[in-house]
Amino acid sequence: MALLLALGLAAPAAGELPEGAEVARRINARDDGGSALRTLEMQLIDKGGGVRVRTARVFRRWFDGERRLALFYLSPTTIRDTAFLVHDYPEKGKDDAQWLYLPALRKSRRIAARDRGKDFLGTDMSYEDMKNETKVAAEDYRWTTLREEACAEARCLVVEAVPIDEETARAVGYGKVTYWVDPGFWIARRVEYEDRAGRPKKSARLSEIRQVDGIWTVHRVEVENHRTRHRTVFVSSEVAYPEEIDADRFTERALRRGIR
Repeated sequence: MALLLALGLAAPAAGELPEGAEVARRINARDDGGSALRTLEMQLIDKGGGVRVRTARVFRRWFDGERRLALFYLSPTTIRDTAFLVHDYPEKGKDDAQWLYLPALRKSRRIAARDRGKDFLGTDMSYEDMKNETKVAAEDYRWTTLREEACAEARCLVVEAVPIDEETARAVGYGKVTYWVDPGFWIARRVEYEDRAGRPKKSARLSEIRQVDGIWTVHRVEVENHRTRHRTVFVSSEVAYPEEIDADRFTERALRRGIR
């Protein structure tokens, strides 16, 4: 509790933990820089231990409350120049815009809101997970703080998120998500996902959290699909938080142009 008080939470009653919605708010309020860029290595590991490696360059920038993210694949050659773009709008009730550019077709296609829970290009993250990075879709869930317990080297707040309705559950692909949130960073160190029938679906571990330009940054995420035993390891390098990234980087035209 002393840590929570030091971080600015209102003094709770004896034994009381911050409400789930407040934890979600704190996660999304965490400083992640006005702009960011990184190289992302994706290790796709099948149940037999076979590994395929992909690399991408990721850009992100805030535009007056609107968050935009652009991802461009660098390798291997079979997927090079494939790109993903997100415009995450702040207005309630307005669906985010997501596009996937496929170089073989030489055009981008819009990802429908109902498809945001589908796997992202063979990884164990969904389109929605890739969009959110270390943030959460607070408005899509009802949040409940369950308890406080040890996780990694920290004391974490265990928070349960349940989709607000069945339509949202179908879209995101989850019936419940449980987060182990480190209040020292307001970053989840562990996430457990259940499907709409209440069965374990996948889990994620976030680690190698260290400061870059004064901003706490996750450098490694390991995700395992409990059904297929497939795993994806995401490793971030060359992370930087520049003052600004050119707005033209976050357009459909930029997807077609590529990272050149």
